[in-house]
Amino acid sequence: MLKKKDAYVVAVVGATGAVGVEMVSVLEERNFPVSELRLFASANSEGKVMQYKGKDVTVHTLTKDSFAGVDIALFSAGGSRSLEFAPIAAAAGCIVIDNSAAWRMDKDCPLVVPEVNSHHLKDIPKGIIANPNCSTIQMLVALKPLHDAAKITRIVVTTFQSVSGTGKKAMDELMDQTVALLSFKEPANKVYPHRIAFNCLPHIDVFLDNGYTKEEMKMVHETHKMLDPDIKVTATTVRVPVFRCHAESVNIETEKKLTANEARAILAAAPGVIVYDDPSKNLYPLQIDCVGKDDTYVGRVREDESIENGLNLWVVSDNLRKGAALNAVQIAEELIK
Repeated sequence: MLKKKDAYVVAVVGATGAVGVEMVSVLEERNFPVSELRLFASANSEGKVMQYKGKDVTVHTLTKDSFAGVDIALFSAGGSRSLEFAPIAAAAGCIVIDNSAAWRMDKDCPLVVPEVNSHHLKDIPKGIIANPNCSTIQMLVALKPLHDAAKITRIVVTTFQSVSGTGKKAMDELMDQTVALLSFKEPANKVYPHRIAFNCLPHIDVFLDNGYTKEEMKMVHETHKMLDPDIKVTATTVRVPVFRCHAESVNIETEKKLTANEARAILAAAPGVIVYDDPSKNLYPLQIDCVGKDDTYVGRVREDESIENGLNLWVVSDNLRKGAALNAVQIAEELIK
């Protein structure tokens, strides 16, 4: 377990990637007690310099000897690197908070969203904590208070996920394709199987034998592990031509009746949630308005008139912030409390 200190040696693994850069930024913004920040990435980034609190910090190549003296390691370097290096880091005595999917369903690795299940941090057998999938994080931040109030029995969710969830190459591809199309040129697609510019792809991650994608089943399994294994969950995940922030259309069925006004009041009092919902003024969460924001925004709250106890919600959050970097740093904050 983490020893109580005034400040901690923190490592960011995958520091030069989109989420790694955001992790460094969030550590600074939230004034996390860092005595020393160490940045690691692949050999391609060796010697690169990043800024932290006005000072230069040099990026070094990740090796098996990188974790001596590190208290907390924030990983965002992909599943294969996490599988290899997270146990090495934990064996060196630090707590790992991993942003990949590698450890999420390991029974000995807590999967945590602080607003949802911070109590799971009481037991960390392997010294590794998993950061959930970005789409699951924002959904559960919104649904946890409603589940506590009325017990959710079923969730039907459709996501509208930005290309930044795939990474910088996908963001570049959306930009390049948009420029090509507006210049009356034929766009090339390498990151996705089809053109993403001015298009929607009902396909995130690989398809499984049951016809769902891996991304869709992540939302099912992670909801069961963090919130309630008895909730029936089905998901359709869609990649949309938006650079940053994910949106979700969420339909829930509950044991106890909740009116739309009751749901809004519950959500307005919930940590990490902002209710932005006034249809008379065309006010509802937009992906372009949530970039760089830490909260999860909820709007279009209305009763599902097709069933007795149902609600519809529109949920938007920055996938690089709450969906990744911020949630990881919030886990670290819970650990040092």
